[in-house]
Amino acid sequence: MTPAARLQAAIELVELIADAARDNGPAADTIIAGWFRTRRYAGSKDRRAVRDLVYRAIRGHSEIPASGRLAFAAFGDLVPLFDGSVHGPAELHADEHGFAPTLVPKWLETFIPEAERESLLGRATFDLRVNPTRGTRDAAVALIDGAVPIAGTEFGIRLPENIPLAQRPELEGLVEVQDAGSQLITQACAAKPGETVVDLCAGAGGKTLALAADMQGEGRLIATDTDRGRLDRLLPRAAKAGAEGIETRLLNPTKELSALDDLLGAADCVLVDAPCSGTGTWRRNPELRWRLTPKRLDQVIALQQHVLEIAVELVKPGGRLVYAVCSLIDREGRQQAEAFLALHPDFKAVPADTGRVHGPGRMLTPFRDETDGFFFAVLARNG
Repeated sequence: MTPAARLQAAIELVELIADAARDNGPAADTIIAGWFRTRRYAGSKDRRAVRDLVYRAIRGHSEIPASGRLAFAAFGDLVPLFDGSVHGPAELHADEHGFAPTLVPKWLETFIPEAERESLLGRATFDLRVNPTRGTRDAAVALIDGAVPIAGTEFGIRLPENIPLAQRPELEGLVEVQDAGSQLITQACAAKPGETVVDLCAGAGGKTLALAADMQGEGRLIATDTDRGRLDRLLPRAAKAGAEGIETRLLNPTKELSALDDLLGAADCVLVDAPCSGTGTWRRNPELRWRLTPKRLDQVIALQQHVLEIAVELVKPGGRLVYAVCSLIDREGRQQAEAFLALHPDFKAVPADTGRVHGPGRMLTPFRDETDGFFFAVLARNG
């Protein structure tokens, strides 16, 4: 493919991704993979170049562009490729010039600290968590060129670039892909052998596996979610990691407690990694900016409050609730924790030893901590 043909391919893909963002359709990576499956003529260099162009456009525009052409017309170095060549894009019209890249949607500017904005669209780190039941961090570092321990984490290592783990069978079960911020949050849970621990929004179980390693196979670890597809991926991952005894429970939305009645007031720790806007993960998922709306933000905030009210029923006297969101928006983080403490005076915030103090919790950001953006709070119930 010529450079102009690659640009035309990227234009078409950006338009498909924009349509999916409007309609809550497939993720960008899924769309890109499907597009290339039907275009076998594109070689590996073409696929990589087109993908890079697509993500350059997504990172460069905080809101859905009016067209794929306008998404790329904002980049001066690409303007000469609008040359009308065979398989390339037609020349730009006069009204297609003058657009500039932006980082944050206008309506979100008051929510995202200015100092953090550029780092939220930078290159994400490639972090792994070493599974201590399979080997040591030093052993994992020795197996992977360029890997270094991540300061502050117990089992984290960082690589200079992504590696295809599927092609490294010697690493299966030894490491899991997990951002350092997620590792620090599970460390803040301080799960211990013999405890009863609930991962209330477990998803596919990345944090569940970290909790299982801390519990060393002793006690009860219950992973729950309302999404069967995500929850079904947990147990195969646990088997590879040698994490035995994890219980999974599929919850019925609005009727969650009916599946948790044996755990009422029984949990030593409940982790609420709540649904959120995902603003802290823009480095990895820049298209989330295109999907987030004021209405969607209000919906996830209401859902966070709902999940917290489920969690509070499970925590025993002397137990702890760890609330976390991968967001830099205070309405989802600090303000949610403050409102929870006002409603539940039998809980108090407990200091953590990572991140910076932010209200009753802590904040982690790409700019300051080289992690995804997170707010988390450790909330302990009076004994």
